[in-house]
Amino acid sequence: MAEIRRPDDMVRITTPELADAFIEEQIALVKEQVGDKKVLLALSGGVDSSVVAALLIKAIGDQLVCVHVNHGLLRKGEPEQVIQVFRNEMNANLIYVDAVDRFLDLLAGVTDPEQKRHIIGEEFIKVFAEEARKLDGIEFLAQGTIWPDILESEAGIKAHHNAGGLPEDLQFDLVEPVRILFKDEVRVVGDQLGLPAGMVYRQPFPGPGLGVRCPGAITRDRLEAVRESDAILREEFAKNGLEGKVWQYFTVVPDFKSTGVTNGKRSFEWPCIIRAINTTDVVECSVEHLDPALMDHLVQRITTEVDGINRVLYDFTPKPPATVEYE
Repeated sequence: MAEIRRPDDMVRITTPELADAFIEEQIALVKEQVGDKKVLLALSGGVDSSVVAALLIKAIGDQLVCVHVNHGLLRKGEPEQVIQVFRNEMNANLIYVDAVDRFLDLLAGVTDPEQKRHIIGEEFIKVFAEEARKLDGIEFLAQGTIWPDILESEAGIKAHHNAGGLPEDLQFDLVEPVRILFKDEVRVVGDQLGLPAGMVYRQPFPGPGLGVRCPGAITRDRLEAVRESDAILREEFAKNGLEGKVWQYFTVVPDFKSTGVTNGKRSFEWPCIIRAINTTDVVECSVEHLDPALMDHLVQRITTEVDGINRVLYDFTPKPPATVEYE
């Protein structure tokens, strides 16, 4: 089968009408490719996999089997949102795997960022493969591959993160319904498929999740401090009209402590670092300068509401010399 490529003259999908036409075209193509066979999808809750899931549910219903692996490194409320949207609202055939202990036990004591990434990536494939082997009649693997993935892979910029990795006994034919789309087009299609705005327009999120925002050896209590502080930051950005305006924003809780005062007593706790950046190509990033009143409010909320945090710092460093993430 010839590789599917984006036509040079393809009109950018910017309107509901163009999105509807694309959806109808893909539904027909998927039905033709899959027939009455089953399709497996690793559903992270990210934009691309969520749009693929919604499109395939529309095309083939319960022939699609979604597997959502909770590795304990997702943001607050994300596993619950995946279950609510896909199982409860879209009646998806969804398998939820609670692998939190499994991942965090493997990561205990690991400080090297690359080793952490390898453990998270390899264990995810193991968990997904275990679930796949329990299922009968799966002949296809759906992936949220998009056009920039293809272009970057061809240019040798980075390995195509969606392709491959599964063991030899689990080689499926691929179903990639959004592979010719750019990210902004995927979002328009997601809107038309009825996915919630918080899922369609969510900011970029690293594959290893909060694991790279908990520098040093990941501990459960410090990971929870990252999750809770991140939730406060996201809530306040939404309240203050910054959601969608700022490209990416998150918190980091590093592995060192400093002396402070809590309720009139000495405390020895972690700092929380806030990062908020804007970019068009991720090659260079500028820093969002927050209103001082909002910054004061964030400091007050995070230090009083998040266990283990006694000071808040703001990262003013652009890229370069810094990178987006800390690890």
